[in-house]
Amino acid sequence: QVQLVESGGGSVQVGGSLRLSCVASGIIFSQYAMNWYRQAPGKQRELVAAITNAGSTAYADSVKGRLTISRDNAKSTVSLQMNSLKPEDTAVYYCNAFSSIIIAGSRNNYWGQGTQVTVSS
Repeated sequence: QVQLVESGGGSVQVGGSLRLSCVASGIIFSQYAMNWYRQAPGKQRELVAAITNAGSTAYADSVKGRLTISRDNAKSTVSLQMNSLKPEDTAVYYCNAFSSIIIAGSRNNYWGQGTQVTVSS
């Protein structure tokens, strides 16, 4: 059974920091690209940060320079360090695992349950 369990969400003031973590089980973690998405009320889910299984990273323009994604393959964990938080960062943040391997024409794609981040002024 595949599980992605996020933690670290909460409420902070503008300019504050949070560190989100996602622990994966039931997958060969090193074979997966790991992503953080977020969804604010009334908005579509958006990709904010990604890290390939080789360690390359990419960020949405809105979070560049403030959010940092990292992974620890030995612990099957992906983290998102969030600094200089803004009210517009308020959302539910979701961990996503996307397989680098194609099986029967498709890639496995898994989601965590989400963790709430609230930034207040």
